[in-house]
Amino acid sequence: MAHAAPASRRAKRYGGPPGRRLGETRGTPDVFSERVHRAARYGIPVVLGLVYGYWAAANRRGGGEITGWNILFGFVTALTFIVLCLAVATFAPLLKRELHSLVKSAFAGAAVGFLYSQTGESVLRSAVLGLVVTAGIFGVFFYRYYTREDGAGNRLR
Repeated sequence: MAHAAPASRRAKRYGGPPGRRLGETRGTPDVFSERVHRAARYGIPVVLGLVYGYWAAANRRGGGEITGWNILFGFVTALTFIVLCLAVATFAPLLKRELHSLVKSAFAGAAVGFLYSQTGESVLRSAVLGLVVTAGIFGVFFYRYYTREDGAGNRLR
């Protein structure tokens, strides 16, 4: 049986990015086509937005009957979530790692705080919950970007 030999450490460099050797790949392999990635880029925010809109409308009605205004509220909430999610996904990676982390975590915290406010709880409790969620997610995202990017935002791996 034939096995692939490991690449030599002294392999010739090709005209690609500096630091890469012949046959080396960067990161995880890409198993999906560009078409699947393009569909997921818009499909995932749409599905998340529809779930979020339904959840917000269900929180607002509190187990009561479904009305036309409740359905309208759900769709407007879903549309707003989709637009903001696409904006965050498009523009946040252009920022430095600290702001990148803050924008994504602030979006998540505001989303959770808004959902909680629809249950009838006080605005103060909703804001505190949103800030707690923002702080927790900021810590996770900042650690992730801090360990995988240099100060200029270039990926290390």
